[in-house]
Amino acid sequence: MMRVELLTVGEAFQDLIFMGLPHLPRLGEELRTPRFVATIGGGAVITATAAARLGVRSAIVSALSRDAARALRGDRVTVVNVKRAREAHAVTVALSTRDERSFVTFNGVNDRLQARLPAAMRRRPAAHVHFAFAPSACATWTAIAERLRGRGTTTSWDFGWDPALRRRTGFWRLVAAVDFVFLNEIEAAMYAGLPRRVDAADFWRRAARNAVIKLGPRGSRWAAPGVDVRAAAPRVRAVETTGAGDAFNAGFLVAFLRGAQPRECLRAANFVGARSTLAAGGVASLPTSLPRPARPARPARPARPAS
Repeated sequence: MMRVELLTVGEAFQDLIFMGLPHLPRLGEELRTPRFVATIGGGAVITATAAARLGVRSAIVSALSRDAARALRGDRVTVVNVKRAREAHAVTVALSTRDERSFVTFNGVNDRLQARLPAAMRRRPAAHVHFAFAPSACATWTAIAERLRGRGTTTSWDFGWDPALRRRTGFWRLVAAVDFVFLNEIEAAMYAGLPRRVDAADFWRRAARNAVIKLGPRGSRWAAPGVDVRAAAPRVRAVETTGAGDAFNAGFLVAFLRGAQPRECLRAANFVGARSTLAAGGVASLPTSLPRPARPARPARPARPAS
């Protein structure tokens, strides 16, 4: 079986995005808007799609609707679909004003997803595996990450927002086992147990092999033992930000797989994340090329784990 460069593993959603609301609905209130988009979403879906459009041989293991599977194959992503007939796919409704967003999610088949992923993953060997979900059994996934490393496969994880996860048995061992942890600024503080928006880079430098922290309009930061690199974000006029963090992850991983230096990995991530905000949904405005690096790239490897 041909080894792909990037395998993404995790949840998928049908995203229903209502934009341009004057405010979030009050109790009993009905709001109307002419701006609505229905699209595929979820971290595994958006990261795989973005990487494939940038020329990386990509595959996904997830529980996918028929529309999502068709769209992914259209982007030349190899699909391993663990959703069974008649199971309901997950749906997320996003309500968006100019400054705020709220979400409602029907989890559907994702409630049964994690038990099916390990066996399905074995069908698609990859140079790098990216996980996009909050694990319920951290010890199981720590063993999988360590086994992948033993085979020469690098790994990354975007846990998303799950306040209960930091107290789950084995979570911090899992954090230390993967090569890259992706977090936004608020998640970085929350998982570290620090006040909101406090600089958590020193904590993550000790806890993770490599932490990549998304700083929104201020760019991003790579924190690791002996590494502290930042890159500024490009200026764009954002239309809608759903999935921008997952697009960021793809830009970073594509640059990393191409052997880029740390700052170039961050620049690529910032670029892809910013481009994804130029249209509603996570996939509509993804780029098909990266900007040229500021200097010739050299191989970049993950830093050694923290002691």
